Amino acid sequence: MYDLAGWAHAAWPLVKLVLMVSVGLFVGNLIEALHWTRFLACLASPLARLGHLSARSAASFAMAFVSGITANTMLAEAYDQGQMSRRELILSNLFNSLPTYFLHLPSMVFITVPLLKTAAVVYLGLTIGAAMLRSAGILCVGRLILPRIADKGLTVPDQPRASWHSVIHKTRVRFQRRIKKILLITVPIYALVQAAHQWGLFAGAEHFLSTHMGWLSWLPPQAMGILVFQLAAELSAGMAAAGALLDAGSLQTKEVVLALLVGNIISSPMRAFRHQFPYYAGIYKPGLALMLIGCNQGLRIVSLIVCGLGYYWLF
Repeated sequence: MYDLAGWAHAAWPLVKLVLMVSVGLFVGNLIEALHWTRFLACLASPLARLGHLSARSAASFAMAFVSGITANTMLAEAYDQGQMSRRELILSNLFNSLPTYFLHLPSMVFITVPLLKTAAVVYLGLTIGAAMLRSAGILCVGRLILPRIADKGLTVPDQPRASWHSVIHKTRVRFQRRIKKILLITVPIYALVQAAHQWGLFAGAEHFLSTHMGWLSWLPPQAMGILVFQLAAELSAGMAAAGALLDAGSLQTKEVVLALLVGNIISSPMRAFRHQFPYYAGIYKPGLALMLIGCNQGLRIVSLIVCGLGYYWLF
């Protein structure tokens, strides 16, 4: 039977999602209409130049420090208009993982520091290092596979100053054209994800992972509680369990940090799909959205494994 209470509970998050996507889309179109992409591109142009990324990519990177949805909207607009290749779109989206991480870093700090204390510094340092490693890797790959862009390619050509009336009109027309497509895709996909959640598909996958973790025997038995909480609940639950074990002296800092990293690696891909796919599929085509999420999660896992192994061996 359908859980009507569950659907009612999911209605408000869907409304918030649609509002955030709408605001992000409107802001992105407004920035394009005002030709502010020149200023945003100049902010990130030194880094973009290293990876042979265009002005659109640089502008999106700068915007991602403020709004990930708006940054993705800018990339989608550039790709749809033929101003960016599919290869550059993928690399630009991956490159934006660094500012997106810093966008959520304050909330991470307020969650981890009170619970983990000094261990929070190590854990956050490793995750920041992983984000920077991803960005450095993307710049290297871009330098190898993207054509070199002349310095003038990192600026947007001069445009005649437009009146506010024409700017608002242009923004409104483009917004109305894209928001219809986004709603037609985002709402049904969100409903399917919610249905999968009610049918227990995600809970079943999390239970399977939590009961088949024999390959983590190198971690102390007490650390398994952290992993289970991260899989069965949210990140804050795993942090709370880690803090309790630290305070009780059951685990050392290194053991807690490694357990949190492993829990992050295992649990985040499923949550990323659950939370990101509905709005990604509204901004990009569903197939491309799924590929972008997969590439992001794959690169994130590799970078966390590299940083985790370095910490394990060096300390």
